[in-house]
Amino acid sequence: MTILTNEAEILKIRESGKIIKDIFLRLQEIAKAGVSTAALDREVEKIICENGAEPAFKGYKGYPASICASVNEVVVHGIPSEDIILGDGDIVGIDVGVKKNEYYTDAARTFAIGTIDDEAKHLIEVTRQCLVKGTEQAVADNRVSDISNVIQTLAEGAGFKEVRAFVGHGTGRHLHEAPEVPNWGEKGKGPVLKEGLVLAIEPMINSGRREINVLDDGWTAVTSDGRLSAHFEDTIIVGNKKAEIIT
Repeated sequence: MTILTNEAEILKIRESGKIIKDIFLRLQEIAKAGVSTAALDREVEKIICENGAEPAFKGYKGYPASICASVNEVVVHGIPSEDIILGDGDIVGIDVGVKKNEYYTDAARTFAIGTIDDEAKHLIEVTRQCLVKGTEQAVADNRVSDISNVIQTLAEGAGFKEVRAFVGHGTGRHLHEAPEVPNWGEKGKGPVLKEGLVLAIEPMINSGRREINVLDDGWTAVTSDGRLSAHFEDTIIVGNKKAEIIT
């Protein structure tokens, strides 16, 4: 696990995180009906490279792209394609990782394409709130499951289901590190959080069943019932009284 103990290290990871912030601002402009997910991938890779960084996902365990683009019932790990064209009423989760200064950051947002229905709006907002409230628990001397529990409680309270097949994780010097950060669990369980610990908190919330299926490409995970899924993620640094959101 990566625990940052001085300002020089924190400045380095902030540079990586700023690139992701810029990417999401750009995606808000260009993620529109009629655009392919492959076009989004090319634009994101361009931004990463122009900033002297590397796309963390490309080539990771053979993954072929710089982003994951997960449309509607795709939970995570959707592979960008020229054949996947965003349409009015779609939602798309964009997950992106960046490596700069030898530090990794990892984040995701779910974007509405055109006019979406009320269920999709509610799902996106609840998932975003799961990230916000989960991050509020990322303070020293709390435990990992304090993050997990608030995510589960919010999701289920809204009539949705948290995904359990995938989890958040440590990050920093490697893309995926200990500890795992599940999106469910009892309070007061798991490792104690230390100030300076770098985490990627990432609620994945389904409008229907929590179960998923992985398609034949070995990557694309879809809801088992074909209903919508949303995904939000930030890289954060555990603080003494408040976490710092890096992305």
